[in-house]
Amino acid sequence: MHAAVFAGWLFLFHDGPVVAGQEVLDPGDTIQLTIRGVPAGDIDKIKGRYQIDAQGCVSMPDLGKVKIAGLSIGAAQTAIETGYRAHDVYTNPTINIKLEAHALWVNVGGEVKNPQRIAYNENLTVLATINAAGGFSPVADQRKVLILRNNRVIIINAQKISANPSLDIHVRPGDRIEVPQL
Repeated sequence: MHAAVFAGWLFLFHDGPVVAGQEVLDPGDTIQLTIRGVPAGDIDKIKGRYQIDAQGCVSMPDLGKVKIAGLSIGAAQTAIETGYRAHDVYTNPTINIKLEAHALWVNVGGEVKNPQRIAYNENLTVLATINAAGGFSPVADQRKVLILRNNRVIIINAQKISANPSLDIHVRPGDRIEVPQL
């Protein structure tokens, strides 16, 4: 893949473990938010669909902007709950966040045997996606597999993941996996 294709992209190098189910929220993501532990009349005011803005924030009723980009879903829930408590809006809110699917596909291309779109499911990982596309071609650079997600590129070492499957990363709807040539 040519360097010009990535002009303007933010590069994030990832070699550490990712805990299963701990997806990190990004600017541009859309979440479904529900709340409990608040007066019944306030539930409908707060529950709903929120998009994370370019600064990484969501605007919450009676609270204002809360930065949640870069946080796991669990940490984002806690941040919003803490905000409501700290500003004396609610004493015991319980927030539940679900990441909304933008697309129901993950695209995989480059040096795989059968580049294609793979139907997304919540258990799909990078290696499972590559395997669904027939696996790596003989000239694939498995040390620099790219995940294009929103305005980021995540570079992973698939050889390390093969040696230690707990390092495998869950893909998200709309992700593109690109396997470069050696």
